[in-house]
Amino acid sequence: MSDENLIVVEEKENYAVLRINRPEKRNAMSKAARTQMLAALKDLEGRFGAVVITGTDISFCAGMDLKEASADRAAGVEPDAKTSWNAVNEALRAHPSIFIAAVNGIALGGGVTLINICDLAIASDKASMGMPEMGFATYPGLAGPSTQYSVPRKHVAWMMFTTDRIDGETAMRWGLVNKVVPHDQLMAEAEAVAAKIGQFDKTALAVSKKAMDEIPVAIDWAQAFEYGVQKNREIGEKTSAANEGLARFSKGERLVGQG
Repeated sequence: MSDENLIVVEEKENYAVLRINRPEKRNAMSKAARTQMLAALKDLEGRFGAVVITGTDISFCAGMDLKEASADRAAGVEPDAKTSWNAVNEALRAHPSIFIAAVNGIALGGGVTLINICDLAIASDKASMGMPEMGFATYPGLAGPSTQYSVPRKHVAWMMFTTDRIDGETAMRWGLVNKVVPHDQLMAEAEAVAAKIGQFDKTALAVSKKAMDEIPVAIDWAQAFEYGVQKNREIGEKTSAANEGLARFSKGERLVGQG
């Protein structure tokens, strides 16, 4: 697939649907996809009270495109902070629209982050969510902090340390998603919620969304994500396991936690 339509936006009457469109890569977020998502968010700002985010085919989002990141590192290409996965998620939290994750399938690592960053989440009964990062000898840099904000400690620990995926029903019990519906009803349900929210005053929605991060304790998402980056830097200073694991992954080896 070319880089032309990695993010597809469909505009409705009072809401929009944003779909990640890299099915051959499990909707992993390449630099091109991140750039397009940031552009789409900017274009939608102030125009719709609600936005549904979903994936194409069997995956919701597999997080960052690690093979691309590994290739860039090997080529000496410096990361661009303006188009980083951190930047995308921070933009989502700062955006005035209410975001609804329609979790249509597999959500791994950064895909779990995306669920957490969205204000609401509805999962298909075929969805599964997990944090495979420990199999790469890394802390889930964004998924860890964002999940720790969202669900009880023991549930986060299970996902982080076992790398086991959880299904939609478990995610709902744990508080990671709001509800689970049959797969063929997912988009209808998510869009119905978006249409309901989209009829409300945009200013009231934006202010109320901001209040969600200010009461009872202010959440500084940029600081939280930087904490995740620092934890991985600390691991990297003490062991080469993460680089070795990423190298094996880039060669096609399936690591523990990938399923």
